Amino acid sequence: MKNLTLDNYLDSHYIHRSNWLRAAVLGANDGIISISSLAIGVATASSTNEPVILATVAGLVAGAASMAAGEYVSVSSQTDIEKADIEREKKELVEMPEEELNILAQIYEKRGLKSETAMQVAQELTAADALGTHIRDELGINEISKANPIQAALASGAAFTVGGILPLLVVLFAPIKGMEYWLYGFTTIFLIILGATAAKTGGSNILKGMVRITIWGSIAMGLSACVGYLFGVSV
Repeated sequence: MKNLTLDNYLDSHYIHRSNWLRAAVLGANDGIISISSLAIGVATASSTNEPVILATVAGLVAGAASMAAGEYVSVSSQTDIEKADIEREKKELVEMPEEELNILAQIYEKRGLKSETAMQVAQELTAADALGTHIRDELGINEISKANPIQAALASGAAFTVGGILPLLVVLFAPIKGMEYWLYGFTTIFLIILGATAAKTGGSNILKGMVRITIWGSIAMGLSACVGYLFGVSV
């Protein structure tokens, strides 16, 4: 067992993977479910493969671009909020340093320190790095949880593409007769694998991850198939 140091103490934890893993799982899950659901909906109302392939490819391209753009915009909004709060904190430290010191001491006291100890800790940390301390302990922003728009967009877009390619392969090789059943079966397998992989990567319960992602994916595909059957327009 290696000695724990400040540089390696997080090696056995998974929280530092949370940002990109969240975006990747969301992207892959959306890619598998949305492309499969789209293909199932078209396949139930189609008598030839071509419309299903066209719809699937178009959905894959549009979905990957939309997923990456949406993730970038949403995470950028979070980053803007973080930057605005940091600027506000800088101003408050200049205009009301005593009040900010007292707030910091109260935070530490609520975490279990005695009032005298909390004030001493607040004073020492403020002297060492006032802004960094308030950003971390008052605003709750740290390097692990800090938003990264580019990383999130790339992870989400790439994962959507990989996830969407899987049902596309089924569409390319499965016969049009009964294609929805082939899609449903293989997509269920893909979702089980994704759930297990995501849970393993994040260090969480594998069975729980598999069941959760498979149930919701099955519901989405079932609804799409119903739409195709209800409208029943031959394409």
